[in-house]
Amino acid sequence: MAFNGRWETETQEGYDEFCKLLGIPDDIIEKGRDYKLITEVAEEGDNFSWTQIYPTNAKVTNKFTIGKECDMETIGGKKFKATVQMEGGKLSVAFPNYHHISEICGGKLIETSKAGSVVLKRTSKKL
Repeated sequence: MAFNGRWETETQEGYDEFCKLLGIPDDIIEKGRDYKLITEVAEEGDNFSWTQIYPTNAKVTNKFTIGKECDMETIGGKKFKATVQMEGGKLSVAFPNYHHISEICGGKLIETSKAGSVVLKRTSKKL
């Protein structure tokens, strides 16, 4: 139940480069650069509901069970199938254009998204 709760972005590294690589428009990148993304996680055993609330009040919720294929959606509205794995306390999933890992470290939610050599690292505090 380590992921359970409401989290707010404290820092992010590699934001601009990562967003540009994904084709996000410059005006949206600008709006999101200093935005405190809110992540809400409900964890019950292997079942998760993972919601992210973005600057334009856009909201994406993905529900998944560890180790089972599920339907997921990106912030851009792209739907895809994926299987979230739990390895060493870290959640791992392959999105269409990048690989995403979430973990709890020192009481913080650390999310790392990697597309080729470009890495976005977001650190969030629990609210």
